Amino acid sequence: MIHTKEVEISGRTFSIETGRFARQADGAVMARYGDTMVLVAVVSAHEPREGFDFFPLQVEYREKLSAAGKYPGGFIKREGRPSEKEILSARQIDRPCRPLFPEGYRNETQIVCTVQSSDGENDSDVVAAVGASAALMISDIPFDGPIAEVRVGRVNGEYVVNPTFQQLENSDLELVVAGSEDSIMMVEGEGLEVQEADMLEALEAAHAEIKKLVAMQNELRELCGREKRVFEPPVLEEELVNDVRELAETKIVDLVNSTTEKMERQNILKEIKKTTIEALEEKYPEREKDVASALHDIEKEKMRARILEDGVRLDGRGTKDVRPITIDAPVLARTHGSALFTRGETQSLTTLTLGTKNDEQIVDGLLEETSKRFLLHYNFPPFCVGETGRYTGVGRREIGHGNLAERSLKKQLPGEEEFPYTMRLISDILESNGSSSMATVCAGSLALMDGGVPVKAPVAGIAMGLIKDEDRHAVLSDILGDEDHLGDMDFKVAGTEKGVTGFQMDIKIKGVSFELMTEAMEQAKQGRLHILEKMKEALAEPRPSISKYAPHLVTIMVDPEFIGLLIGPGGKTVQGMQRDFGVEIAIEEDGKVTVASPNGDAAEACREHIRLMTASAEVGEEYEGEVERLLEFGAIVEFMPGKTGLLHISEIDHKRVEKVEDYLKVGDKVRVKLLRIENGKYGLSRKALIERPEGMKDERPSGGGGGRGPRRGGGGGGGRRPPRRN
Repeated sequence: MIHTKEVEISGRTFSIETGRFARQADGAVMARYGDTMVLVAVVSAHEPREGFDFFPLQVEYREKLSAAGKYPGGFIKREGRPSEKEILSARQIDRPCRPLFPEGYRNETQIVCTVQSSDGENDSDVVAAVGASAALMISDIPFDGPIAEVRVGRVNGEYVVNPTFQQLENSDLELVVAGSEDSIMMVEGEGLEVQEADMLEALEAAHAEIKKLVAMQNELRELCGREKRVFEPPVLEEELVNDVRELAETKIVDLVNSTTEKMERQNILKEIKKTTIEALEEKYPEREKDVASALHDIEKEKMRARILEDGVRLDGRGTKDVRPITIDAPVLARTHGSALFTRGETQSLTTLTLGTKNDEQIVDGLLEETSKRFLLHYNFPPFCVGETGRYTGVGRREIGHGNLAERSLKKQLPGEEEFPYTMRLISDILESNGSSSMATVCAGSLALMDGGVPVKAPVAGIAMGLIKDEDRHAVLSDILGDEDHLGDMDFKVAGTEKGVTGFQMDIKIKGVSFELMTEAMEQAKQGRLHILEKMKEALAEPRPSISKYAPHLVTIMVDPEFIGLLIGPGGKTVQGMQRDFGVEIAIEEDGKVTVASPNGDAAEACREHIRLMTASAEVGEEYEGEVERLLEFGAIVEFMPGKTGLLHISEIDHKRVEKVEDYLKVGDKVRVKLLRIENGKYGLSRKALIERPEGMKDERPSGGGGGRGPRRGGGGGGGRRPPRRN
């Protein structure tokens, strides 16, 4: 039976239908907003995955290009691996849903979201997230939902929930917010130096619409939901837990109460784990994982208790303290810009590469093809946490962290008219113990300034944590990796002195209140300002010029009708210029031509060449020409790129010229003046630029030839060769 529920969001209908599609899945819905439609199907195995100590949840979000009536590009006319947009959208669905599955649930679970129709106005990612929650709610899979997800923009000072793509272009704020009926679960977005109070107002506007979507899902659940599976979370027997406590609790308390570095702390924990397992091996054979789980719970309990009771953290800091910061910029010899940012045991080495228009990334998807002139790529090699691992390409986490840093920095970059470069940052994480994405923001901002990019303002980022136990809580500035792992929230804020530019929040509990978020944002602001001061001490403003190793760009606007001339047949002309001048040339449809070269003089010479190619010849102007061929009655001279004229023998010198070759050879440079333009042919003069000797009379009439000589103004030497006049 087909069931449908709908609600109005921002003047458009959001509907969820079930019972027609994918009926063999555990739950399936078609979520629709406007004419954007996403099919979501969820399935969970009925038995837990053996050997797993984590929840094996897989979220896939895929955009069928047929949804927008498009063909995939390239030779293979089929969708391939997920794009960056698809990966980021899948993460936005995973993060708010994952905490709502039961603790200890180890059944392999898949959420598959497929965009089947796209109207070009409404983004399908938030539609898919609501569909994922609805599919889980009507299924028999244990899930403590529902949740909903919306996007918030601000246009002309007014908050708009689920703005269209066109509205977002005029918005100074973009947030994706997920939440339940009574709290916020996830936030991710960017802003143009937005104030913290405005961020909170945007979250409140989002939550009001989230409640409507949550209520709709509850109604659908009551209408057609299946009975949930019985799941009993595994519980360690009290005797085993007590035995582990007796052997290890004092050691863990001593470790938590001491100030240690990450690797030292990990080594001590490994030794405690080893000795405890060995001591209990006879009584609890083949129960190593259960003993390790009990040890983990004790560590979590003691770490959280010390923070809540004493306000002291694992490394001895208070809750608001930021770790020591060191900065080196530049640090690499031949890159276009570089910075090494170290905060405690987290370190990012970030490099800047400047490029041309040709280096922009083409972005193709459901919407019209676009390009990106700013790219940030984040790498997290295994050695940064003292481990080995396989190098199999970029993971989803790396794409997500890189995207957060990119969005945090991009609104502070200069416009293309001011700085016509393509910019690529590469952040290599060399050490990691908490918030390497925010270290990337700091290092990226410094590398841009080191490379001479005239950024509007420096940007810094900080990660906040939360320890919450019933009515007690502590907000932590600049969290460690263990505080992230054992805590309840990971809350990242990036911005300038004036306001927030990037924002991301994930929680591991069911939600946080607006009061807690207000406290966390204010504490994050103080930490961000502290880091910005440290950055200013190292590099207060952008370098006055770009690196000598970076390409020097010059631009020129030409009439678009000359684009074909510049490119030439099969690209022959533009390729020839690139080869002759040692430059790279980018030609845009509006007539903007950008010339790039490490040699500034070569770039300027090429620009002048292009100017002459596309300029109109003017009578009376002087030109530097080159002799192309010799004739009995003169020479053909290329006086502008692609334009030739006749330098008649009578215009070579004031005195009589018997042989042209006595004065000129093919390839000679010659300064000429344009005397006339007739029927598209050009008449040139050399003698007009030579001072006539005193008392000398011109021996031949200007432009002469007489008799059967060439027509006045003739150029190019076409037609029958005329006889020489004696």
